[in-house]
Amino acid sequence: MDWDKLRIFHAVADAGSLTHAGDTLHLSQSAVSRQIRALEESLGTTLFHRHARGLILTEQGELLFDATSSMAKRLDTAEARIRDSEEEVFGVLKVTTTTGFGSLWLAPRLTKLYDRFPDLTIDLMLEERVLDLPMREADVAIRMKEPSQADLIRKRLMNIRMRLYASEQYLAQRGVPQQIEDMRHHRLICQNPNAAQVAAGLAMVQNLTSYEIPSLLYVNNYFGVLQGVLNHIGIGVLPDYLTDDFPHLVPVLADVHSAEVPVFLAYPEELRQSKRIAAFRDFVTEEIMAYRKRQMDEAVPA
Repeated sequence: MDWDKLRIFHAVADAGSLTHAGDTLHLSQSAVSRQIRALEESLGTTLFHRHARGLILTEQGELLFDATSSMAKRLDTAEARIRDSEEEVFGVLKVTTTTGFGSLWLAPRLTKLYDRFPDLTIDLMLEERVLDLPMREADVAIRMKEPSQADLIRKRLMNIRMRLYASEQYLAQRGVPQQIEDMRHHRLICQNPNAAQVAAGLAMVQNLTSYEIPSLLYVNNYFGVLQGVLNHIGIGVLPDYLTDDFPHLVPVLADVHSAEVPVFLAYPEELRQSKRIAAFRDFVTEEIMAYRKRQMDEAVPA
């Protein structure tokens, strides 16, 4: 198969339109169409269904698109490795983590990383879905469990727990619960048990809701839960790493917490020599060490 035709096919399949693919490739629509027809003729099959709303891949087209997608990701990896300078850190680094950790802990600290490496571009992808690192959906991940994918380098960063927190104003108005049964008199802010979340947090929420709490606010990420707590709506289930940046959160029922949740940093073995990966890994490690030290200092009696 002709590599140039495969490149054009991939652009058309990705865009779903000859016109949009042509714009991306800087080719006319007719030139793109000719190349697609030639590829279909060489393969002896139809790759697209044509209709008024655009192009849809046939079964054979899907098979070829899977192959060209894999090729494109491998080429991205090769380009990233080639572009990695021995002395400088620049270019795009695709980072994935959960919405809560990414928005509440990681993003506020990125100023320090950019101060060190002003030519670095971070593509921060916040979602609960586990992206495929070997297939280059992302370059590096911070996950709330040990990655199970093969060919990954992984580093355990820390352990966290989910705990209960409220604002001073809320507790002044509604009182401080002394035992878990007292939660029946308070509004609970947490993730819906049907939402994607770490197992330890889910178990904690399920235990709390078994006490027939009359009023709840469900939010599908910890950023929203935090906003509810800060605005005095109720008592929230939140990860304990937040206390470092939000010192006004008041812990509630210290004995009620989730099991420990490990936090891992992971990246593909093939990116072991990447300067961008090394810069990001070292930055996160330094921030975690500083966080741990502050936690230990606060735990030591004055």
